[in-house]
Amino acid sequence: MAKYELMVIVRPDMAEEETGKLVTQMESITAATGGKVEKVERMGRRRLAYRVHKQREGIYVRLDFEGDGATVHELERRLKVMDSVLKFMTIRVDDMIQRAAKFKARLARQETRKPKPKSAAAGPPELEGESPTQEAQPRSE
Repeated sequence: MAKYELMVIVRPDMAEEETGKLVTQMESITAATGGKVEKVERMGRRRLAYRVHKQREGIYVRLDFEGDGATVHELERRLKVMDSVLKFMTIRVDDMIQRAAKFKARLARQETRKPKPKSAAAGPPELEGESPTQEAQPRSE
């Protein structure tokens, strides 16, 4: 099963109880189609970037779940017909998690390949034309 993130924006005039019912309904749909809800985050009321169905604000709800294509299809089908839902978007996140793990592993390999920097105890870098035993002499003009 793949991991998904579903972001839903509902009408701002919707009561907290109704938002809770919507979340419960999404959880039951996920469970009925063989999925598993991992996390529900109510992000609260936020201002929208542009008007959606004559609304300037919306209540954001994020649902993280595991499921297959049938789970996503059923959730999206039900959300399309709900009048209280302004917008929704489903993203598959397991691919992003795998890419991030590969990137971290590659960075770790590169860190082990890098040569160690010279220690600071060696002193300041030498100027060209001067040897370490020879002291700088004033120039005569």
